[in-house]
Amino acid sequence: MRIAHIANFYGPTSGGLRTAMHALGAGYVAQGHQMLLVVPGPHDGAEETPYGRRITVRSPIVPGTGGYRVILRTRRVRRVLRDFAPDVLEVSDRTTLRGIGRWARKRRIPSVFFSHERADGILRANLPHLLGRVLPIAALADWHNRGTSRRFTTVVCTTDFARAEFERAGLAAVKIPLGVDLERFTPANASPAVRERFARDDESLILMASRLSTEKRPEIAIDAVRVLVERGRAVRLVSAGTGNIDAAMRARAAGLPVTFLGFVTDRDLFTQLLATADVVVAPGPIETFGLAALEALASGTPAVVNAASALPEVVADAGIAAAGTAEAFADGIEAVLRRDVETRRRAARTRAETMPWSVTVAKLLELHRESLAAARA
Repeated sequence: MRIAHIANFYGPTSGGLRTAMHALGAGYVAQGHQMLLVVPGPHDGAEETPYGRRITVRSPIVPGTGGYRVILRTRRVRRVLRDFAPDVLEVSDRTTLRGIGRWARKRRIPSVFFSHERADGILRANLPHLLGRVLPIAALADWHNRGTSRRFTTVVCTTDFARAEFERAGLAAVKIPLGVDLERFTPANASPAVRERFARDDESLILMASRLSTEKRPEIAIDAVRVLVERGRAVRLVSAGTGNIDAAMRARAAGLPVTFLGFVTDRDLFTQLLATADVVVAPGPIETFGLAALEALASGTPAVVNAASALPEVVADAGIAAAGTAEAFADGIEAVLRRDVETRRRAARTRAETMPWSVTVAKLLELHRESLAAARA
């Protein structure tokens, strides 16, 4: 099969989307399929990678997003797709690339739209508070999702949480969870040197691996540290990630045991942090999957996650779902720390082992084969 995957908001500091595209591409290539990735960048380019041929389309930075780019030259994308002649098309974007679904439909090319975020959650997170209270958010999201559903052969959601807004609008969506690299993320990466570098012997090490942006709600984690300190708990929060509210979060954490690393480019250090931490926190309320939390579980580290998100589905009993308040997250962190260390680490790894990337790749390839057979019939 010739599989093309196009996306926006892909870049050097992007997290889950980039990880998913690379993992899927590598999985397809390993099974003998041809893979093309089309993504935005600072200039046009083309290169061969382990996860397929990657075409970069020169694209502008979207203000206020922390450096993310969006493709405006959609004609360029269509030309690239025509030259590649895909058998199936995958799209990870709700903005300028959504219209490519119609291009594929006209050519009877089966297409998949990946719903990596909920439309209603994005609207609530980014609209001014008063405007968000006045506008019919659910109705606007339903309208957007109906338009998306018309453009694509199949909508794929990674969790029931993500699928729920399509079902609310009476739309069909297939659930295919993402996966984790169980060889790269492992408890064996735990490092005494990393613990010594970031935390004192008497401190519990908490990790937040998240973009510092409004919808991720990193302030909940910072304020939870404040609550824990007031309770007399010795903790150290390490923040791995950057974003458009980085400066505001650093100011909020002034005087607290919080270390900001920015975006961690050292892959070994990142895997060591995940495996060395006592607990990982994921405070975002609109996460539709949360790859960083799953990578933490694979590393043997339990997670405290926002109960309003999809993450309770992902972490199951290997973590704790907390209400979106600093006090609730502080309670959740303390509850995890009270568990026997070996028991909680074993439970985390066991949960992750049920979700390897190979399962995700197999399910998507089966979906593509079925779509191709239907199109040819």
